[in-house]
Amino acid sequence: MDTVRALQVDAFTDEPLTGNPAGVIPDADGLSDDQMQAIAAEMAVSETAFLRSSESADRRIRYFTPTQEVDLCGHATIGSFAHLHDEGLEPGTTTLETNVGRLEIELTEDGTVWMTQNAPQIREVDVGYDRVADALGVDQAALEGASDDIPLAVASTGLPFLIVPITYLSDLGDADPDMSAVEDLAESVDATGVYLFTFDALDRESTLHGRMFAPGAGVPEDPVTGTASGAVGVYLDRFAAFDGDLPDELRLEQGHYVDRPGLVRARVGSSVQVGGRGVTVLDGSLVVPEDDDDEILEA
Repeated sequence: MDTVRALQVDAFTDEPLTGNPAGVIPDADGLSDDQMQAIAAEMAVSETAFLRSSESADRRIRYFTPTQEVDLCGHATIGSFAHLHDEGLEPGTTTLETNVGRLEIELTEDGTVWMTQNAPQIREVDVGYDRVADALGVDQAALEGASDDIPLAVASTGLPFLIVPITYLSDLGDADPDMSAVEDLAESVDATGVYLFTFDALDRESTLHGRMFAPGAGVPEDPVTGTASGAVGVYLDRFAAFDGDLPDELRLEQGHYVDRPGLVRARVGSSVQVGGRGVTVLDGSLVVPEDDDDEILEA
């Protein structure tokens, strides 16, 4: 049986065992869909990235949760390129083929990875605050008070998320979601997950603090979510949540309520970018079963 190199890279952080853990398979050429899905299940993190050759870009990447393939994943992209930086990839711009199209990735001298997102898509949705509050396990008044000027909306820069503002950090921390109801809520508005946020952040320099729930994609709560950060960035830009212009760079806190604190940087301008760093915490190999072998992978 063949083996593949397999890594865990903690993304949107430079501190080990914080941020969002991503699986990274640096050389996935030749792996079948079933084999990649089996590896992702064995890695048992929210997403595992598989780096492959591409005829239309510098690299091809595919992403799998433990249960299914997803079209785009921010933190697994950041983790993949943080690993490539460690392996000697020179700073500069490179192209990446994904299921949602070709993206540009910028790698800076200090190892920060900037991921250009797809063109934004935003639409307001008509869902009752009572339903949202029940699904997320929060006080309905805390949602309505935060939404006087900014509505419930689905925003996407590659993956769609229902964006839900809430009043205070304590309200955010008290959320006790019913995952089945959250899955139904997201499905009803054609969203991958629900991003709940407050401007009441921990750090004075941070723009907001968020939590993201995507049980329908096999991710009950994601520690730090790049694709949702791009989505909330364009949401804020569209609905004028700031006096004057949006800051040149947003700082988005996430992960503290699952003991995996991280920080996403986001830029919203002529294009949307999310950025962060990553640190490799595990580097080993996995035995890959034959394509028609349903046995569990051996670590």
